[in-house]
Amino acid sequence: MRIFFTGGSGKAGHHVAPYLASRGHQVTNADLTPLGHHDVTDLRVDLTDVGEVYSALAGVPTPDDFDDPRPEPYGGSAYDAVVHFAAIPRPLLASDQATYATNVLAHYNVLEAATALGIRKIVFASSETTYGVCFARGERKPLYVPVDEEHPVVPEDSYAMSKVAGEVTARSFHARTGADVYGLRINNVIEPHEYTELFPGFLEDPALRRRNLFAYIDTRDLGQLTLRCLETDGLGYEVFNVANADMSVAATTTEIIDRFYDGVDVRRPMGRDETFYCIDKARRLLGYEPRHSWRDVLPDPGA
Repeated sequence: MRIFFTGGSGKAGHHVAPYLASRGHQVTNADLTPLGHHDVTDLRVDLTDVGEVYSALAGVPTPDDFDDPRPEPYGGSAYDAVVHFAAIPRPLLASDQATYATNVLAHYNVLEAATALGIRKIVFASSETTYGVCFARGERKPLYVPVDEEHPVVPEDSYAMSKVAGEVTARSFHARTGADVYGLRINNVIEPHEYTELFPGFLEDPALRRRNLFAYIDTRDLGQLTLRCLETDGLGYEVFNVANADMSVAATTTEIIDRFYDGVDVRRPMGRDETFYCIDKARRLLGYEPRHSWRDVLPDPGA
């Protein structure tokens, strides 16, 4: 595929964009900052400018493509798919207003331009924060565990609000065009080197992971899931929780429930180390199966 990848220079994107390229796809990174990876084409695009987005998606992806005929009908896009990861990635990086406005406008522009130019597959980054636990003021608990995609999304912070607005927008563009539009409610993104840097503290004190529902997603498994979305057609509009299969702490699920989720509805039996951020839907519909764990790098104190 020819993939228009927004935000390929961010924490998640700078792993996922090269991963897709390594799987044989032509990837263009649309970002304000270049990625500088030899297998990925960089294109500077301000996604809050709808004219720039249209122009970028309608343009020639690489110099080699000058020898190819125009897409038919003329005025369409040479790209086969869009992966939209670009965003102000959390609160406290910009004002609340700027975070919300930037993320919502960029998201709308990308979906409008992509669908208008005939692209039939869009994968976009939503967030774990939509469930209202991560950046809530004070203590928030989920209504039930494990948290699946049917759990209410009622966040308080501007970043998560922008992601909920993005999901509503995406569903509307699917209704308008019939394109496949898949949203990824991505949990806390962990790079491989962060296991030795961060996880010893998490293993010692599981309370550090309460706001992330004790979950995480390895960038390599995020790449796998993104690829599975690109390879899976015909689902229409769907959102998927994105996490690894285990928790980011050494405590067992029973210990976590007893200490942190007393009184919370436990909907089904859970495995000893099973994530509270349910990934059953991605497994069922996409064939997703995470392969990485902090246990590959660090000893499990509870083993």
